[in-house]
Amino acid sequence: MTGKEIRLSKFFPAQSNAVIVAIDHGQTFGAMEGLVDYTAAVQKIKSADGILLAAQMVRFADPVFRGQGSPAMIVRLNWNTIHCEPWHYREAQIAKTLSVATAIHVGADAVLASLTLHTGSEKQDTENVRQFAEIAEEAYKLGIPLIGEVFHSGDLRSRPADFHDYIKKMCRIICELGADAIKTFYTGERFAEVIAGVPIPVFALGAEKLDSELAALELAYQAVRAGARGVVYGRNVVQAQDPTRFLQKLKIVAQGNVKPQDVIVN
Repeated sequence: MTGKEIRLSKFFPAQSNAVIVAIDHGQTFGAMEGLVDYTAAVQKIKSADGILLAAQMVRFADPVFRGQGSPAMIVRLNWNTIHCEPWHYREAQIAKTLSVATAIHVGADAVLASLTLHTGSEKQDTENVRQFAEIAEEAYKLGIPLIGEVFHSGDLRSRPADFHDYIKKMCRIICELGADAIKTFYTGERFAEVIAGVPIPVFALGAEKLDSELAALELAYQAVRAGARGVVYGRNVVQAQDPTRFLQKLKIVAQGNVKPQDVIVN
């Protein structure tokens, strides 16, 4: 077993699916609701299988990652303008913000890098690929798993068929560029096609805050039924009325194959 395989196995307790909570929104949102008091927010999600955050914020979350049973640490390595939703950026300009070596130095069990293509500029697409491939090579040499984050530009989500086609193609592309796992959007009833196209774990992301806990749980349920190896939720957990309680419900649905309606009523 390689170092990558050992580290990646930490995300799948008892061979189950992974429930990861993202709290790296401050890099592109500022002090977002649910993460204003960062240290308090981290304490509420310490039962997650993994936590995605910025390396510079580990100093405010350090105790959560100590000891047996603590969540795996995932450190984000690049910054994508597409994530700056409040400012409506559209060009997907990406900058590497951290080296893989530094992420390992702060304690990362895995690293994550975003990739957006079909930006409207072949030059920008090529630069985005160059940066991602550079990160993948560095992660390979240092034996740490790289989670590739597949994102889109523009209003692609308003066209479900085109959006699905993009996600399906991009997941294979990012796999062949060196990702060891993928974080991406759930595309609906054809999501199994996305899973079938890659021989690595795929995590469905929660994206925007959904209207209800039931809707957020339903997304997770459908994604894992289609073959996803877990979920990466941010706002739907940290902005829940009770983040700790909702996280427990999410784990029951994603890891126990329990219908969301059964979790909500109990």
